Amino acid sequence: MELYLDITRFFDQGGDVILLIAATTFVMWMLILERFWYFFREHKAMSNGVLTNWENRDERTSWSAHVIRTALLSDAKSKIRGSMPIILTCITLCPLLGLLGTVTGMIQVFDAMATQGGNARSMAAGVSAATIPTMSGMIASLSGIMGSTFLRRKINTETELLDQALTLDH
Repeated sequence: MELYLDITRFFDQGGDVILLIAATTFVMWMLILERFWYFFREHKAMSNGVLTNWENRDERTSWSAHVIRTALLSDAKSKIRGSMPIILTCITLCPLLGLLGTVTGMIQVFDAMATQGGNARSMAAGVSAATIPTMSGMIASLSGIMGSTFLRRKINTETELLDQALTLDH
């Protein structure tokens, strides 16, 4: 119960932008986990299917075979990459949302200065509302960078392995 109250206080202090950062982070990590699931559960079957499709061809040296190989690789790369562009967008978006929180918090500070003549307590609440979203956006982005770095390496490795496995000689 105390943890719930602490989280609620944190969201209240950070303002409405914290909800956007939390939602973006949730979506980002669900997509990262989906990519992990893909690599550990589905990728091998997809890779084997592409390889089997290519190996079952009678000839692999003509111009049309090269085009078919390119199409197979393109389709496989698209499946391997999956939602990576959306993950990278979320990683980029988190600090920007934090900056939006900073701006809205500073507006609260200026509002407090204008209405209460520089009351330190009211200004401190605005400064808190300005720094919490910034910190949250940075932390969310850094956590996403850690997950996406592993995924990028895995995507590059698997793409390269598939490219090498689809040999042109018969």
